[in-house]
Amino acid sequence: MGRDELLDRPIWHAFTTRQTELAERNGGALRLHGDYGIFASADGVSPDSLAALAALVPAEGELAVVQADDHPPVPGVAMAPQPGVCQMVAGELRALPPPAFQVLDLGEDDAEAMLELATLTRPGPFFARTHRMGDFIGVKADGRLIAMAGERMRLPGLTEVSAVCTHPDHRGQGYAATLMGIVAGRILARGETPFLHVYAHNTGAIALYEHLGYRMRRQMRMWLLSLA
Repeated sequence: MGRDELLDRPIWHAFTTRQTELAERNGGALRLHGDYGIFASADGVSPDSLAALAALVPAEGELAVVQADDHPPVPGVAMAPQPGVCQMVAGELRALPPPAFQVLDLGEDDAEAMLELATLTRPGPFFARTHRMGDFIGVKADGRLIAMAGERMRLPGLTEVSAVCTHPDHRGQGYAATLMGIVAGRILARGETPFLHVYAHNTGAIALYEHLGYRMRRQMRMWLLSLA
């Protein structure tokens, strides 16, 4: 399977290959376990696949579908289109100077602080166990987590850079670029290619990612699914 085919449907290909243990499967559909996230996907557009996806939508709350192509209606489910999402893939990444601050590997002891920072800054869906989807690093000031970045979806040969965020009181210090560079460097060292998703309206972030060496691959579609 080619890289473009994998990236066109990243949710399906992540959670049916390298991260199967993080998803609940129902026939031709799957969803992330609730503590990890709200992503869901079906293996196709057949009535059986769409019915399987509908059965995974919770009575309360939402699921999110992200893919390149349009999605057919899911029976009994309301599909709310979301703002455009850009998918970017690392090209030749810019070499960054060594950090002028201490960068820490984050783990279970930091889970509460990671969730608090992500809830404040809203880099994307982040839940109680999202930090277990990959490796995370961060910066602390006076013992408080003020910036972080890490990994989310893992596809064959590809790993998503995600949850890049900085506390509003500490922006402008180069934390995001430095942390992204370290995360991407570790991904490349494993022989994989970094990629990421960013809302199309977040022009500041897109400019930063382009400066770091990411290139725009394509616009993705996103819907929130809830019971009708």
